[in-house]
Amino acid sequence: MSKSKTILRALAGETLPVPPIWMMRQAGRYLPEYKATRAQAGDFLSLCYNPDLAAEVTFQPIRRYGFDAAILFADILLVPQALGADLWFVTGEGPRLSTVTTRAEVDALKPAEAIHDRLNPIYETVKILSRGLPEETTLIGFAGAPWTVATYMIAGRGTPDQAPAHALKSEDRPVFEALIEKITDATVLYLSEQIKAGAEVVKIFDSWAGSLEGDDFDAYSLKPMQRITAALHDMHPGVPVIAFPRGADTRYEGAHAAIGAECIAIDDGVSAEWAATNVQPDGCVQGNLKSSHMVTGGDALVSETRRIAKALSGGPHIFNLGHGITPDADPENVQLMIDTVREGQR
Repeated sequence: MSKSKTILRALAGETLPVPPIWMMRQAGRYLPEYKATRAQAGDFLSLCYNPDLAAEVTFQPIRRYGFDAAILFADILLVPQALGADLWFVTGEGPRLSTVTTRAEVDALKPAEAIHDRLNPIYETVKILSRGLPEETTLIGFAGAPWTVATYMIAGRGTPDQAPAHALKSEDRPVFEALIEKITDATVLYLSEQIKAGAEVVKIFDSWAGSLEGDDFDAYSLKPMQRITAALHDMHPGVPVIAFPRGADTRYEGAHAAIGAECIAIDDGVSAEWAATNVQPDGCVQGNLKSSHMVTGGDALVSETRRIAKALSGGPHIFNLGHGITPDADPENVQLMIDTVREGQR
């Protein structure tokens, strides 16, 4: 492990005087240089599958801000596409997929081992990034968690309450579980290939974990992430995992042990002070500034950044937002956040 890579040190359990920092969706629509590259690619999926351009937009926030980590530019819905689902994006509305709601449709999906033909350009992007990032910058790969990916595959689009997935889970649990298992198997292979290509850390995004209740949260959010994490630890000893069961609320407590991940990312629905007491004793915590501060800026951004950094200063912490940065964010506010986190270094 490079001692210059502060994120790897935090993930190994080290408490650092200044937390390392990166930002979810740091390569994205709030940056003018991203918009220019996206226009060059033609459309979103073409950008994802063009290794040179996908690497370029991943490099952009590193050049501009000097974040401690770069996260691969891709999309969580590339895995369902690689499994055989149709995928397209509607301007202004987001992704659309062919739906998978029956046993026949699950059975018609490709074997997990067959995803690489479609996803090879993503691995090539990782290789470009691994060669081109500054020595001190950690490269993070990622995938969507099985529950979140399944919600899109079942509904054919994003939904406010994931109702179609909950309905299938209630009405035909064997089909629902077969889909979860298929996604889980594919995600292990996808993340493993990212690691082989040069990813030093991987993150599992369960964006809709919070809509699962009771035993279903354990069975369909935590357990699939645990299976993925355990498999990756077996295949790639020493490569840390960040898990993000967004919306987990008090269920963040115990998540390190339940998933086996080195780091639990928290959203802004819990306080940093609560996380310091209830989550951080078990390992590294990542989070959790409200992304709205990247829009509004000012004294509130500075004070909240300082509060979170102070609250989590007693243990391993990676500073991040509680959710992805939004397209209406001001790039100058991102710099203000970074300067505030790092003010002790100056």
